[in-house]
Amino acid sequence: MACPLHRRALASPPSLFYTSGNSEGSKALGTLFVVATPIGNLEDITLRALRVLKEVPLVAAEDTRVTRTLLRTYDIHTQLASFHEFTSPARRGRLLERLDDGDVALVTDAGTPNVSDPGYPLIRDALEAGHSVVPVPGASSVLAALMVAGLPTHAFCFEGFLPRTSAARRKLFGRHADSGATLIVFESPYRVQASLQDLVAVLGPERPVAIGRELTKRFEEVFRGTAATALQHFTDQAPRGEFTLLVGGFKAPVPGVAA
Repeated sequence: MACPLHRRALASPPSLFYTSGNSEGSKALGTLFVVATPIGNLEDITLRALRVLKEVPLVAAEDTRVTRTLLRTYDIHTQLASFHEFTSPARRGRLLERLDDGDVALVTDAGTPNVSDPGYPLIRDALEAGHSVVPVPGASSVLAALMVAGLPTHAFCFEGFLPRTSAARRKLFGRHADSGATLIVFESPYRVQASLQDLVAVLGPERPVAIGRELTKRFEEVFRGTAATALQHFTDQAPRGEFTLLVGGFKAPVPGVAA
């Protein structure tokens, strides 16, 4: 049975699901909507996200060219402004000024803003200025990979992108040597082999892993096995695309192998 709050939401007109602030004619400060977008397949976007992106006066995007492609696909013509990891405080200040006049949606090139993507500084500034910050959840490489990895999901730790140097990577893997949680990290195709070598050296060749490549895209692949077999696989086949690496806890079974 749905909780009372859910029942009220289901009974509300669709336009009340996710509009707020000035978009409802209120004199309150504008709302910053943090909107998840597809990680590859453009169909992986929610109805709520499309509605928000259409209704807000402004969309702050990591790369306006990428976001414009998404918006054109759904016949949305909202004004775009650039916001990325190198955006200056002055630029953020101008976005806050826009929030004083109306709602703003924050998106990244793919996936969920603020998860190894730009977002935190603007979200922090908006909260400090008294604005509401509202999530519009959706696609996430982290959760997409975890869903299909075949590794335990009761506890997991996301560490973002792996460090660039071998010493730093080995230190990170070492911190998780005795953990029972599944470790999730992003890695560049140019360092996948080196990172797997470090993983084998620190956690051993039999540590269970799953590696998602190009998730939701045409050449999607999920490799499941041990650290050693993964290293061999991506040595034989040159890594290409975007990688999400999952490492099982110290007692986790190898995914896809009968106990």
